[in-house]
Amino acid sequence: MNLQHLIQEDEDGKRLDQLLSTLDEIVSRTQAQRLLKSGNVLLNGKAEMSPSRKVRTGQEIMLTIPPPESTEVISEAGELDILFEDEHLIVINKAAGVVVHPSAGHPSGTLVNYLLHHCQDLSGIGGVLRPGIVHRLDKDTSGILVVAKTDDAHQNLSEQFKEHSVKRQYQTMVWGVPEKEHGVINAALRRHPVRRKDMSIVENENPEESEREKGKYAVTHWRVLQRFEFSTLLACRLETGRTHQIRVHLTSIGHPVIGDPQYGKSPLKRLPSVSAELSQTIANFRRQALHAEILGFKHPSSGEWVEYSAAIPDDFQQLLKAIQHD
Repeated sequence: MNLQHLIQEDEDGKRLDQLLSTLDEIVSRTQAQRLLKSGNVLLNGKAEMSPSRKVRTGQEIMLTIPPPESTEVISEAGELDILFEDEHLIVINKAAGVVVHPSAGHPSGTLVNYLLHHCQDLSGIGGVLRPGIVHRLDKDTSGILVVAKTDDAHQNLSEQFKEHSVKRQYQTMVWGVPEKEHGVINAALRRHPVRRKDMSIVENENPEESEREKGKYAVTHWRVLQRFEFSTLLACRLETGRTHQIRVHLTSIGHPVIGDPQYGKSPLKRLPSVSAELSQTIANFRRQALHAEILGFKHPSSGEWVEYSAAIPDDFQQLLKAIQHD
């Protein structure tokens, strides 16, 4: 597919990848950056590969979008908890411990492998390794996600996520007890400057930093569901959906997610009132206590608002009961 776009006055000064991601045919800035790096973007007739290039009024963009890559990931039989399915999409309640799509460390046994065994008609926009994947959940986070079966559905859903119009609510058990009943965390996130697998809060924004160094706008709304002596059950609603957003945001206000060794250390050794039985239960809970319980969006075909929910899974239930009992 070949596209032509003339830069308008209200687009002057924008980054090239940012501008491309606003076009209907481009589903994300990541896709725009891939197109740039592969030489598929011409700016005033010359190949442009820099995502950060600023565009100017009157410049002409010629864009070539190659056809979606075929989905060549091997299909595997695996258990799927399907909440809804039609010819456009499929809504899954993902179990903790399952990786969403194949990667260097997880070539098989992923949700995508299981989906390809269940249905062959997944969108190709995500590429060979991520067919149909509109958004993701961490490996050790359980809960709901939606997968696109067609390219049209993928583009529509991606646009809703981009506009932050999707309802995404989680339940999580955190260390400590907040003083307030609810709150909002508004803090940009970026890759940690040293630990590249981690995300971090942008503490003091420097106007001279690059856009990547300034991080990505991120907002989390939280409210208390149940209070305990040393922990709290929270509901968290995402206004944005950044990598590790809830985990990093809650740690930043002093309430890391229980079971999350990446962003918060357990204070159990400093809590003498905790029973040996509960200490063992928490020690055996080997994942972050985070569950995506509600997902709502407009159906990409009908435009009707749809909403799905999934109760916290058994391991989370056992952790909650042990804390309640103690």
